[in-house]
Amino acid sequence: MRPSAVSSWMAGALLAALVGQPASAGTQAGPCEQIVEACRAAGFVAGEAKEGFGLWRDCVRPIVRGAAPPAKTDKPLPPVPADTISACKAKRPNFGEGRGGDRAPQPQPQPQG
Repeated sequence: MRPSAVSSWMAGALLAALVGQPASAGTQAGPCEQIVEACRAAGFVAGEAKEGFGLWRDCVRPIVRGAAPPAKTDKPLPPVPADTISACKAKRPNFGEGRGGDRAPQPQPQPQG
């Protein structure tokens, strides 16, 4: 084989080896993703917080915080092992807190007058 043909063949073989890895190699859901999947499996849906079964506000956030779901939520929270919750908090401390985390409202400056 010519050198360029060998290089092309090697590159193709390397690409095939990387793409052909089993799906379980490196695609296992992390602890935070496991919480989200448990909530989805329990019937919580992204964007449905007004209905009382929102994925984040009604399920993920209470699980991560170790709190009860909001009063209007009529679905029970799915069971999630404590070690999964701890691992999620260790890996992503602000997970489930929304954009920028849940921060207390900042006082508004009073107009000078």
